[in-house]
Amino acid sequence: MSLLTQSNKFLIGPVAVALGWVMAGLFWLMSLIGISNIGLAIILFTFVILMAMLPLTYRQQKFSRMTPLMQPELNAIQKKYKGKTDQVSMQKMNDETKMVYAKYGVNPAGSCVQMAISMLVLFPLYNVIMNVPAYVPAVKRVFEPLASALLKAPGAEKYLTGIASSISATTITKNFTENTIIDTLYKFHPSTWADLAKQFPDLAGTIDTCKNTINRMNFFLGLNIADTPMNIIRTHASIWLVIGAVLIPVLAAASQWISAKLSMEMSQGAAGGADQTAATMKTMNTVMPLMSAFFTLTLPVGMGIYWIASAVIRTIQQIFINRRLEKEDVNELLQKNLEKQKEKMEKKGGVSGQSIMKNATINTKQIEAPENPRLSKARTMQNKAKNLSEDLGSEKKNVRRGSLAERANMVSEYNREHQKK
Repeated sequence: MSLLTQSNKFLIGPVAVALGWVMAGLFWLMSLIGISNIGLAIILFTFVILMAMLPLTYRQQKFSRMTPLMQPELNAIQKKYKGKTDQVSMQKMNDETKMVYAKYGVNPAGSCVQMAISMLVLFPLYNVIMNVPAYVPAVKRVFEPLASALLKAPGAEKYLTGIASSISATTITKNFTENTIIDTLYKFHPSTWADLAKQFPDLAGTIDTCKNTINRMNFFLGLNIADTPMNIIRTHASIWLVIGAVLIPVLAAASQWISAKLSMEMSQGAAGGADQTAATMKTMNTVMPLMSAFFTLTLPVGMGIYWIASAVIRTIQQIFINRRLEKEDVNELLQKNLEKQKEKMEKKGGVSGQSIMKNATINTKQIEAPENPRLSKARTMQNKAKNLSEDLGSEKKNVRRGSLAERANMVSEYNREHQKK
């Protein structure tokens, strides 16, 4: 498997290439000030990517906060149409559900899209961090002189093919090229470099130069980012290296737990502690940090650095997002959303605004047949508002502020005023 060859998988490949340009650009900027360290580049790379995704993160958190507030009204709609399977009832239930989402200013489909985008970025990120030379030309150039020499050296193909499976869980199954050699060399441990020099003494000088240069790039706080914490614990005698290797999975688990806890507190706070999914969320927030610890123990240190950096940055983002959402008054937010919906109705009305208002005054009870496609959106909104007002048994003086019944009254008053004109 030639991992150095950039991924050509659908969607993942192009996204990985784009992220690779970002990584290469950051590494180049760091080299201008004399810092050519892949570990620091990964941290900076993680910061840039997560900050670029901050708007998506904010929308996801806003949806999570609004979901518990919407749930009672969504449950009421489901209860209202329970057992009704005819087309008209199903359409009405769907429309009223959309009205609730519009009222709270959220889009469930949009939240799913945002999550899909996040996942689409995650897998290419893994490719870039696991195979830095494939995406950062400056790192690849360090290996090229040695790779070119090994390509011509007798016995090199057999030696590298055998050693590749033990250090990177891959085998060279394609043509023996510079790319496959560089991919294998990038995952070398200190002991593997020493063995390579013994096997090819004529290349000792080239090997030593390559090793020293890549060590300056690859070592972060004394740890080789291409090595795994598990292997460091198993093979190194230095107690400090062992402690550093142990801290990688520990910090990964702890930082993710804190980030998840902050996110869960916001959702529970909005639900007033009555969220039915709280138990499931608590279980996930226990299991996921443990999984993070396992993954970062067995994957290269570079992935552990990314895992920790991303959790820390997300935690900081979550703190600021929580503070911003806590300052938002829900009633004011609902009022703004109502005004936005009214503006959309008026814009969609265009030149036929009078016709729309006329249609909006038609009594819902007179519409038993499927909707005429020529009827306007304003009429549909009016019908739904009247239905909700009747079913909830709400009168204007008794309705709860911010409820759907209040919205129904507002729409009714709006139409009565226009009828008088």
